[in-house]
Formats: sequence, C-alpha cells, structure tokens
Amino acid sequence: MPTSTVESSKATRFDDKKAYVAQEGEGEAFFDDGREIELLHFVYGHPSIEEIRGSPERVLKAIDEYGRTKKYLMNVGDDKGKIVSDLIAEVKPQVMVELGGYVGYSALLFGDAVRKAGGKRYFSLERNPEFGAVIMSLVELAGLSDVVKVVIGSSADSIKRLHSQGSLQHIDLMFLDHYKPAYTTDLKLCEHLELIAPGTVMAADNVIKPGNPPYLEYVRSSVEEKRKAHESGQPNGVDLRAGFGRNADQYKKREGEEKLSTEIKGNPNLKYDSRLVNSFEPTGVPDGIEITRCVGVAD
Repeated sequence: MPTSTVESSKATRFDDKKAYVAQEGEGEAFFDDGREIELLHFVYGHPSIEEIRGSPERVLKAIDEYGRTKKYLMNVGDDKGKIVSDLIAEVKPQVMVELGGYVGYSALLFGDAVRKAGGKRYFSLERNPEFGAVIMSLVELAGLSDVVKVVIGSSADSIKRLHSQGSLQHIDLMFLDHYKPAYTTDLKLCEHLELIAPGTVMAADNVIKPGNPPYLEYVRSSVEEKRKAHESGQPNGVDLRAGFGRNADQYKKREGEEKLSTEIKGNPNLKYDSRLVNSFEPTGVPDGIEITRCVGVAD
C-alpha cells in the first residue's frame, strides 16, 4: 500500500479584480521577450519608488501592478503564494531553496516569510542570467539581500555546486517552479545528496497547469513502488517528457536541449506524504500546489 496520502482541498473563489493580463496563446511568447527588463524599468520608474525601497510588500505590489496592467508574468501570484507563505510560517525553515526564480516574485514573497520565521538563507536558483539579474536588483531594492542568495546556472549544476562547497547540506523547505521535466530529476538529485530527510517539505507549483504527471507519480508512490521502478533500469523510473507538451521545449531556443540528470535515481526508501492544494494562477486559471512531506525512511 502507498505510504503517502493524496487529498485535494478546495480552492476559494478567485477575485477577478486582481487578475493578471491573460497569458499569450499557443505559439506566442509569454516570457523572455523583453518584458522582464521592462518590468525592472517599470518598478524603478514607479511614482512611489522611494516608498517602495526597503519594502518587500511594496515591491511585490509594483510587480503585480505591471502584471495586471501591462503584460502577463509567470509568477506564483497571491493565491498560491499564500499557500506557501503559510507553509513557511508552519515549518519555520532555516534553509529554503527555490528552483526557478524568474523575476523574483517568489524570492521576495518567500524570502521575506523565511526571515520573519527566523530562517537564515533562501537560495533562489535561476538558469537565465538576465532573469537572475532582475531578481538580484529587486531583492536589493526590497532590502532582502541578507537572506536571499541568487544562484545562476542550471538547477542540477547549482545544487551540486552548493553541496560540494558546503553551502547546502540540508533542505528544510523546497519550492519547485522551474523546468517541469526537471522536477523529478532534481528531487532525486537532492535525495542522492542526502539533502532531503525526515522533516523536509516540498511545495511544487503548476501541478495542474500545465501539470506534472511524472512528479506526482513519484511523490505519491509507496516505497515498494519506488523500489521497483528504481531497480527496473528505466531512466529515472519515469518517462520524463510524458504529458508536458510545449513546456518540454520552452527553453530550447535560448538554452539549447535540456540535459537532465537521468542517471541519478535518488533514494526510494524515503517515505512521502503528499497532498494537492487547489488554487489559482494570477490570471484566475485553476492550478494547484502539491505539498509533499518526508515523514520517514524505510528499512
């Protein structure tokens, strides 16, 4: 029998008044087309810039203003953000890692929450150096540089480097919001490096939109099911490109073919308890956060 439980809590009604501009349609660019730098100019050119300085809440408000009045931004947003912020207040992580920083919305929101909860470090891992520069600028503007550290490079390489340097020895809370096929491989890499242990919590974004079947299959599987997949010889135990559609190639033009750490099979003996919390994208489109807790290690 599975050791994890899967339950779905109902989302509250979305407030249309705070909706972002709709995401562009199929075949149209919805990020990495200059809007990220445009956002930076929007924030620093804001009439209230002096009041914004040193305030994570006001920087976030300015980012939301751009997303609601100018162009769509693929941020976690208010609704899903509250789910993770509440989780931070509960877990009180000393070290939190996010995979995928984009323009820094989550780093600002969650980095501030980590500091308020008494935490020491929030690592924001972002592969795109332009996006990373945007994050660093907004983190400095918000006065969070003492807590938030931005790391540029592929998620797997950054995790390995931080671990080898001794900067990352344990993860209390991890937010996954990057390249969707890498959710599973990066989690298994963290297991392999013993960064995941009983008490670690993962919060995975976009498990409904666009969805992430391989990740959900893994975190919802029993130890016995994971051991069987681990021993099967199948790359990483799952078909990593299944069910991702255009998201499998969304970075290909800029970054080239993604290379995942499929040779690392993780630790199937870790016991997970996982549940889905339904919510909304900042546009109002239904989505959800999968919250997974490591609850033990099987013999």
